[in-house]
Amino acid sequence: MLTIILRCVIIYLIVLFLFRVMGKRQLGQMQPFELVLTLIIADLATIPMAEVSVPVLHGIIPVFTLVLLHFLLTFLSRLSSKFGTLISGKPVIVVNPDGIDYKSLKALNLTIDDLFEAMRGQGYFSLDQIQYAIMETNGKVSVLAKAEASPVTNKDAGIEVEETAVPVNLISEGKLLKENLKIADVDEDFIRNFILKNLDGCKLKRILVMTIDKNGKIIVQKIGGQTKVFENQRGEA
Repeated sequence: MLTIILRCVIIYLIVLFLFRVMGKRQLGQMQPFELVLTLIIADLATIPMAEVSVPVLHGIIPVFTLVLLHFLLTFLSRLSSKFGTLISGKPVIVVNPDGIDYKSLKALNLTIDDLFEAMRGQGYFSLDQIQYAIMETNGKVSVLAKAEASPVTNKDAGIEVEETAVPVNLISEGKLLKENLKIADVDEDFIRNFILKNLDGCKLKRILVMTIDKNGKIIVQKIGGQTKVFENQRGEA
């Protein structure tokens, strides 16, 4: 029993030291190769802890090897931007002034819901607040807001604006989200009438995204099209 405890303490201290040496990035900030390395190290470290028949060195040596590999990959990434792009990827613009870049979104294997969740995490609840959104190589989304969406300038300049409202997603990648209709206090007839009136009767499957807030502002974008904003639509569609 004492042997197992000592082995656990030794391996724990060694792995802790190596992680401290590797850097202080959180899991959500890791590059793909760093996350893979971390998972493998964690798995290797548990083998000599649980198996007394396995020499401690058989767990320590592979861990040290992987840490050296980490430093080698990091060094090569700094030395060559092309190599860095090869192992970590590159940032991708997923929202531009025209709206959502659907091709980039599909290439990243993301859904509209994933994008909206990332936007909300940055404090932006509506597409018309965003100038650019960039998917970083570590999986985080960076947002550049439009000038009028700045949380400071409106108040500082004394500009009166309407109270913001959280939009509800009604259509996502050509699918009507029926469970959200009640939340948004609209029905399918409202959706059909709006599409007929404002989108020339566009087929549902051609609509990338459509949201509405409590003020009746609708934001809609066709696949391959630009984002359009329609104000005060609750009593018009």
